[in-house]
Amino acid sequence: MANPVPTTRTLDLTVAGWRVPTPCDVIGEGPEALLLPALSSISARAEMRPLARELSGSHRCLVPDWPGFGAHDRVRVPLEPATFHAFLDALIAAAPGPYALGIAAGHAAGYLVAAARRHPQAFGRLVLVAPTWRGPLPTAMGAGRADWFGRIRRAVEMPVVGEALYRANISRPVIGRMMRAHVFADPAHVTPELIAAKHGITRQRGGRFGTAAFVTGGLDPVGSREAFLDLFGSDLPPVQVLRSEGAPRRSGAEMDALCASGRVVATRIPGALSPHEEFSRETAAAIRGV
Repeated sequence: MANPVPTTRTLDLTVAGWRVPTPCDVIGEGPEALLLPALSSISARAEMRPLARELSGSHRCLVPDWPGFGAHDRVRVPLEPATFHAFLDALIAAAPGPYALGIAAGHAAGYLVAAARRHPQAFGRLVLVAPTWRGPLPTAMGAGRADWFGRIRRAVEMPVVGEALYRANISRPVIGRMMRAHVFADPAHVTPELIAAKHGITRQRGGRFGTAAFVTGGLDPVGSREAFLDLFGSDLPPVQVLRSEGAPRRSGAEMDALCASGRVVATRIPGALSPHEEFSRETAAAIRGV
């Protein structure tokens, strides 16, 4: 299937009492696969399209946006882990699969694994691409400044002042530096066109709320490495971790701890924190075992 074009399906979900219309890409033919994009300031389902296209010859891929993220106006919902767990429950109820593959990138990993434990018949296999569990500020500065992270989040969420703070810190130059520093492994892949597309995601109405929650650790699915590893029990389907070779040091150490736990099968792939987007062909080959 050469360069297939995704169609868009909107799931009208109710999440913890909130109506959350959820646009999804649908692409490919074959057994069902659910692909969850990473959570970040530039999170959108478009980042999973290169990987979905690579898998489209063997799987029918469903790629949703997370609540509060994506290249569209965001519905205001409580941005906390309970909302994201409830979102996956609602999504699986509306589109039950069953899924031969559940694929999650970055921070989506913990949420997918937890969903697989709650829905033991929903997934045949899980693939975690460069999995993370801790937001950028806690990763860089440690958990001891949680009160300060909360103040930052509240400041960005404020009317007027918060929007100004957000726009000053999510400009095109800032996005370019961020992507070259730890999102993509090859700086040459961070083109002006890509930066413009990512900047467009951040300019969506309500964009600052998801960013503030994620960056400050407010969307961390667990609070420690031990709690993250404890998610991987014997009640799960087979789990493959794709450990990106160029991941930042601290995030890479968490991936290595999971790979060394004996609870997953580990495969090394090129890339940094977004190998599914930057090296989609290699990522798909690792998923297929080629």
